[in-house]
Amino acid sequence: MPLKPNRFSLGARLFISAAVCCALVLILAGFGLTTFYRRSAERGFDERLSVYIKELVADIASPPEAERQAIGDLGEPRFDLPLSGWYWQIVRLDGERPVVRTSRSIVGGQLPKLLDQQQLTPNARGLRESYISGPDDRWLRILEREIDVGEEGRFTVAVAAPADEIDGDIRDFRFALTMTFVLLGLALVASTIIQVRYGLRPLVRLGNAVGLVRTGEAPRIAGRYPPDLDPLAGELNQLIDANREILERARTQVGNLAHALKTPLSVMINEADAAEGQLSQTVKTQAAIMRDQVQYYLDRARAAALSGALGGVTEIAPSLDALIRTFSKISQGRGITGMHAVPTSLRFRGEKQDLEEMLGNLLDNAFKWAESTVEVGVEPAMRDQPDRIALVIDDDGPGLPPEAMADVIKRGRRLDETTPGSGLGLSIVGDLAKLYGGELSLHPSPLGGLRARLVLPSV
Repeated sequence: MPLKPNRFSLGARLFISAAVCCALVLILAGFGLTTFYRRSAERGFDERLSVYIKELVADIASPPEAERQAIGDLGEPRFDLPLSGWYWQIVRLDGERPVVRTSRSIVGGQLPKLLDQQQLTPNARGLRESYISGPDDRWLRILEREIDVGEEGRFTVAVAAPADEIDGDIRDFRFALTMTFVLLGLALVASTIIQVRYGLRPLVRLGNAVGLVRTGEAPRIAGRYPPDLDPLAGELNQLIDANREILERARTQVGNLAHALKTPLSVMINEADAAEGQLSQTVKTQAAIMRDQVQYYLDRARAAALSGALGGVTEIAPSLDALIRTFSKISQGRGITGMHAVPTSLRFRGEKQDLEEMLGNLLDNAFKWAESTVEVGVEPAMRDQPDRIALVIDDDGPGLPPEAMADVIKRGRRLDETTPGSGLGLSIVGDLAKLYGGELSLHPSPLGGLRARLVLPSV
């Protein structure tokens, strides 16, 4: 199963991973700080309630009768407001009937005893701590303590206060913490973006340098890079040099092979021309076919070796100027005019000799059949293939029937045996175009003759 390409760039992967890690750390820190603050707020609230419990215990333990009448005077007016949420309660545990004394705020009700409600273990100060539902169904924070004053009896002292005061403090803390963490998160995101852009800048430079080599604007990767990227740049330069050396070697070997084969074939053809008879004619014909076939396959081998070359970029307009000037001189006696409207900025991503061979074969065919005019132009840019150009070569000759346009591109096919040629020109053009990822097609021309449409990679 083929692997799908990753949709995210290296910078995006670094940014997303950093953002996710920062978010997780901030969220976990937020939960931890909120939990810690809740415990701290509860301890502070419990300290206030424990002070009231100590005062109530002191009042109970005071021996004079006059002092007993002042029990519950804690200096907090909310203990006297009905259903204020601030309550105290004293319950005598010994005796036949429990004696209950409460603050005025309870309005005849009672607070539940934690010992009866929950099996809570007293803390180091002898206090039980919990949350309960109060007389008015408000959620209360309650502290309870048991005391033994000897002959005076055993008592349970409880003080309760609204838990929403704790919740309000926690809400304020959570809001402040959230705003702080949001600002901190934004600052971390901004710093991550700066770090990613700065850290990946050498990679971007290296990618741009490779692109310049690919488009032919630079022969090698230039510039200085950090120590961890400099070996990669060096290896890429060595790969580019090795590729060029292999291509030069292949070009030389192809040229040597072509010379080694063409020379014996030329000798055979010359010897056949000097002789007479059916045998000499047969040798001459077959040797000519062999020469054309050798040329065809050598051209294909050379094009296959050069089509993947790095840095091959050719300007189209200068090559067209030279080719049209040459064919115009050859056809000067027939009065054929050649022209082109190709912008000077248009460039072909490939070797110059391959471009000239393709255009030369197409122009040769156009000048051969044209009556007066040959024109070369460029079709509008293709939206689905922005890195491709489409050159069109038009002539005002007799043209071809639609059913013959695809057939004439096949190797060795000639529709008119009276004209000179091997029938390999259009086939070579088609093969070269395919090697570069392009194509050749024939269509009726607006001039009345034939239009050759050549699609090639551009820069």
